[in-house]
Amino acid sequence: MSVEPFAAVDVIGAKRDGHELTPAQIDWMVDAYTRGVVADEQMSALLMAILLNGMNRNEITRWTTAMINTGERMSWSMLDRPTTDKHSTGGVGDKITLPLAPIVAACGAAVPQLSGRGLGHTGGTLDKLESIPGWRAALSNAEMLDVLQSTGAVICAAGAGLAPADKKIYALRDVTGTVPAIPLIASSIMSKKIAEGTGALVLDVKTGSGAFMSDPKKARELAEVMVALGTDAGVKTVALVTAMDVPLGLTAGNALEVRESVEVLAGGGPKDVVELTLALAREMLTLVGIEKDPADTLRDGSAMDVWRRMISAQGGNPDAPLPVAAHQEVVVADKSGVVASMDALAVGVAAWRLGAGRSRQGEVVQAGAGIEIHAKPGEEIAKGSPLFTLHTETPERFPHALEALQGGWSIGEQASATLPLIVDRITA
Repeated sequence: MSVEPFAAVDVIGAKRDGHELTPAQIDWMVDAYTRGVVADEQMSALLMAILLNGMNRNEITRWTTAMINTGERMSWSMLDRPTTDKHSTGGVGDKITLPLAPIVAACGAAVPQLSGRGLGHTGGTLDKLESIPGWRAALSNAEMLDVLQSTGAVICAAGAGLAPADKKIYALRDVTGTVPAIPLIASSIMSKKIAEGTGALVLDVKTGSGAFMSDPKKARELAEVMVALGTDAGVKTVALVTAMDVPLGLTAGNALEVRESVEVLAGGGPKDVVELTLALAREMLTLVGIEKDPADTLRDGSAMDVWRRMISAQGGNPDAPLPVAAHQEVVVADKSGVVASMDALAVGVAAWRLGAGRSRQGEVVQAGAGIEIHAKPGEEIAKGSPLFTLHTETPERFPHALEALQGGWSIGEQASATLPLIVDRITA
């Protein structure tokens, strides 16, 4: 029986007392926990010590590397085009990945987009795409490469082989109150993105009521740490801090958001969705040295062509009608005026309660559930006109969803101040 080089209690004690962990301590702790040598309660104690006392750049970089080293690293060196990817910290109505990947691919880059599922009020890209009949999220590495080579973009689930330590540590953070630790958030996101093998990465860090990091200062701090981690790993990385105080676009919910994304690819769609998609596309293309205007791909139809090929390559039918929920309820304006405010969190929670999201891992979501927004802050509305349409398969969910919307919007003489769509830009 081999002797372990450290005792977990000594590593916990060092961080508890505010000391910097050594590279060897970090490597061992992450590996030993993944192997089952370090117990859940011991890793929980270390995670809480990290939450309370923080980590410096060297520690966070080493922790991220240690998590990557518990699994495989993907490589796209066989492709004839540069790889670039985007990661969003998530929000309400954030369907940006869907039009973005085909737009960037249509400009000549390859987009290997490993995405996740929704939990709580923030929607998951894979849940949205699974509302397309036949579309498959689970691809082998060989299938991923095949879709990338044939279409230029792939959106799929991350395999179990990427940073397995992260899955185990994340589950523990979820039940021990240590989710908000910036070093742990940053290393969780970046370990998977670096292991994914992309050459360049643009981070979309959301801020505002509907975001994980509601405080813009904290969002900036998270963005800075993640840009540093990408840079230290040799991945060209830029971050945009973007607004999530108001929902993005005019829909929140799986099939509803796919429909809106297709409208964007067809050259229409809500102004904020188009603007943010193109801003992120320009950042992704700049990082890999492609000098093309991504807006041209919406005008000439090339982004839509890539979308159709990408959906088909993953078993989906791009021409199939999207699911529509069996029941709708309309919320109307109680007076005439200007929509003064609309809280992203309230809309997100209402969509979740309608069945668009899940409250625990593995729960099945409703493809057609969600909310359509008929007027956004700054727009005029007449008394009795529709403000929201709620969609669900299970009408008994309506009262609970309407309760979430209460106080989440207001009508007045003018719009309240909102965040600019792009709040900040962070580079190495």
